[in-house]
Amino acid sequence: SCRNLLIYMGVELQKKLIPLFHYALRPGGTLCLGTSEGVSEFGELFTVLDRKAKLYLRQDDFHGRQRVALGRFLPLMAEGDVPLPRGAAKPAIPGGKSLRELTEQALLAQIVAAGALVNAQGDILYLYGRTGMFLELAPGEVGINNILKMAREGVRLELTTLLREAASRKDSVHCLGLRVKTNGHFTLVNLTVRPVASGLAEQVSAGAEPGRRGGSVEYPLYLVILEVAPAVAGAAAGHGEAQPGPTAAGLDSDAGVAALKLELRAKEEYLQSLNEELESSAEELKSSNEEMQSVNEELQSTIEELETSKEELQSVNEELATVNTELQTKVTDLSRANNDMNNLLAGTGIGTVFVDFQLRILRFTPGASQIINLILSDVGRPVSHLVSNLVGYSSLVADVQSVLDTLVSKEVAVRTTDGRWYTMRILPYRTLDNVIEGAVITFVDITEMHQSQEALRKANELQRLAVVVRHASDAITVQDLEGRMIAWNPGAQRLYGWSEAEALAMKVQDRIPEGQREGALARLRQLARAEVLEPYCTQRLTKAGEVVEVSIISTALVDEAGQLYAIATAERAIENRRAET
Repeated sequence: SCRNLLIYMGVELQKKLIPLFHYALRPGGTLCLGTSEGVSEFGELFTVLDRKAKLYLRQDDFHGRQRVALGRFLPLMAEGDVPLPRGAAKPAIPGGKSLRELTEQALLAQIVAAGALVNAQGDILYLYGRTGMFLELAPGEVGINNILKMAREGVRLELTTLLREAASRKDSVHCLGLRVKTNGHFTLVNLTVRPVASGLAEQVSAGAEPGRRGGSVEYPLYLVILEVAPAVAGAAAGHGEAQPGPTAAGLDSDAGVAALKLELRAKEEYLQSLNEELESSAEELKSSNEEMQSVNEELQSTIEELETSKEELQSVNEELATVNTELQTKVTDLSRANNDMNNLLAGTGIGTVFVDFQLRILRFTPGASQIINLILSDVGRPVSHLVSNLVGYSSLVADVQSVLDTLVSKEVAVRTTDGRWYTMRILPYRTLDNVIEGAVITFVDITEMHQSQEALRKANELQRLAVVVRHASDAITVQDLEGRMIAWNPGAQRLYGWSEAEALAMKVQDRIPEGQREGALARLRQLARAEVLEPYCTQRLTKAGEVVEVSIISTALVDEAGQLYAIATAERAIENRRAET
């Protein structure tokens, strides 16, 4: 198949390609060309199967036109693809009989001296006997040997006429007593053209198209028989030396006039046949012209349809471009909104997990991965398959299922293994159409608020304790491990006389008489070892320098880590108690 390609090439290049296509096709192959293309002058290489569809059937190249055309094309072909050179043996016809055997069988049936096997166009396929007296090479480039071009003067016109008559009658035709000019004199020749017998023609057809049934492809062959007229053969030879001119035969004028009339009649018949051929060719050209006009109209209609389709496609393309621009804008807006949402969820620090009705994770924020061990590949996994960092809380799956069943939100305070506190809220996931499609789990960090509440609670306790200490009648003091005073209540000021400011600048040794300081330090070391001290009586100095008998209760103060950081004492004067008693 080579459609609509040859129309872009010149005539010379087309003449090179058609034989190449013939060479490339297998025997019985089909050539398909475009509606405006044809095989031009190589009609003998192909048989027309469908003229309108431009389908051609490959014929065998008996006369070597393919080799002549391909000879100019050899530089473009690979070494192994070169066809047989001129002069090489022609392929044998299937069935074991060559062209020579075919010709000899036909000639032996007639017992003639010279003959030629030709096709309908006159191309010589095989020569038999000595034909130099009747045929000669035509001047010019040597190409295909055609018997009509090689025939000598006196037999050429009759040969053309008889060959055409034999093709039309499908029977043998004869012409006797032809005057053939041979080397300066004339020889009388009998000419016979007969079709090859039907059985032999079927073999040739089978050889031309292997693979098709015999007789389905007509390839007519004709046998041209040339022989010297027996009655005048010797006389013609003798007169040739004595009278070399055109009237060397010695015929009288009446015989010459009769011969000229016969020759004129033959030429008239030849011209008549040529005229018929021209009329037939004109009709074929007219038919071809009508077909070309029809094809042109069809092409014009096709072009108009293509123009219409092109306009429609352009319109559709413009609409698609508009829709594509709108989709690009929407995709950009959606991408920007998605980015804003991701940054918003990540910036709030609120861990969020979205789940569906089957409690499978749909999406989560980075903050949620610190509370529940989540990675990107966990999307689609059930919540129950994940490990959380929550302490003392294991009912996450049950609470989420409860919210999905009742559509009532739930809020729980949970703590993680690193000591941080979160408020966990479980809410139904509602679409814009108020359709429930799952649940949302959020974790809000309340660690600082929880610490503030704890500090406030401790401050309130300390405040209440301070109120109790301030309004107590006993002297209550606090000293660090080095003996510096860090607390001094009004009862201590009434008992010892130093104000709070003066007392905070003192050490505990300043209030102990010198003889009892070693004992007081021993009790201090005892408290440092976290040993419990029973109330004991001792002496203390007042601001006036007086020694006061007091009863002291000492208590070790420890921090959250269990470390001792201070000692609190509650002191009461013994004399006052006795006086009260």
